[in-house]
Amino acid sequence: MNELRTIDRIDTAPRFAQADVDRLNERFAAADTRTMLRGVIGSDLIGRAATVSSFGAESIVLLHLLAQADPGLPVLFLETGKHFPETLAYRDEVAQALGLTNLINLTPDANTLAAKDENGLRWSYDPDGCCDIRKVQPLAQALADFDASFTGRKAFQNSARAALPRFELDTSDAAGRLKINPLIDWSQDDIDGYFETHDLPRHPLVESGYPSIGCSPCTHKVAAGEDPRSGRWKGWDKTECGIHLPGIDETPGDLPPGYDPAF
Repeated sequence: MNELRTIDRIDTAPRFAQADVDRLNERFAAADTRTMLRGVIGSDLIGRAATVSSFGAESIVLLHLLAQADPGLPVLFLETGKHFPETLAYRDEVAQALGLTNLINLTPDANTLAAKDENGLRWSYDPDGCCDIRKVQPLAQALADFDASFTGRKAFQNSARAALPRFELDTSDAAGRLKINPLIDWSQDDIDGYFETHDLPRHPLVESGYPSIGCSPCTHKVAAGEDPRSGRWKGWDKTECGIHLPGIDETPGDLPPGYDPAF
C-alpha cells in the first residue's frame, strides 16, 4: 500500500467514528452520485457494505446505480410477511432486470413471532412493536456482518430527512457502522428523470396513489400535494419503521403514546 493510500484509508476496525464520517462528507461534497459510488464501492474506504431495499416506489433508482458499480453487492430485503403481493412480484422483476446476484431475504424469527405476534395483528395496536419484530431485529442481526449500508432516503420525503448528510453513523449500532444516503440530495424531478432516462419499471401500486410503499396494513393512499410518506402509519405519531432510528425498547404491554383502543 503506497503512502497516499495509507493516508486516505479509513480504519474500519473498530469501524467508524464521527471524524471518519466528516472526512467522507468533505471528500465527496462536490462529487455527483455516480462518482461517489464508484469511489466507495470496491475500495477499502467503507469496508464490507450492503444495501437495504424495500423494493418500494423509488427503490429501483438506487438499485440501478449500485448494480452498475457492483451487481453482486448484497441487497437486503425485509420479508416481513405483511407486504403487498405486488411488492414481492416487483422485487423479483427488478432483481432479474438489473442482474442482482446477491438478493438476501430477511425474515422475522419464528419464535419471536409466536411469542409476541401470534395472531399477526400487532400492527393494529402497536405498530412500533410490529416493526421491531419484523424489521428492526432481523436487519440488526444481518447488518452485524457489514461495516456500511446504503439507503434510499431522500431529503424531500419528509421533514425528518431534510437535513440528513450523505454519510452518517448508524445510531442503532454501537460499533460504529456507516450509513450512506446516495440520493439524499436528489429531487423528485431527479428521480422521475432517472426513471425515464433508463426506462425503469415502476412499482405497480404507484399509479394507484401509493408514492411510498411499505407493509400493506400500514400503507395508505396519498392525496395530491400531501407529504409522500403521509400514507405510512396513517393515524399514528410515527414516520419511520425504526431501522433508521436508535433501537426501540419494546416491552410487552407497553403501547405507544396516543394509542386509541378503538383504532
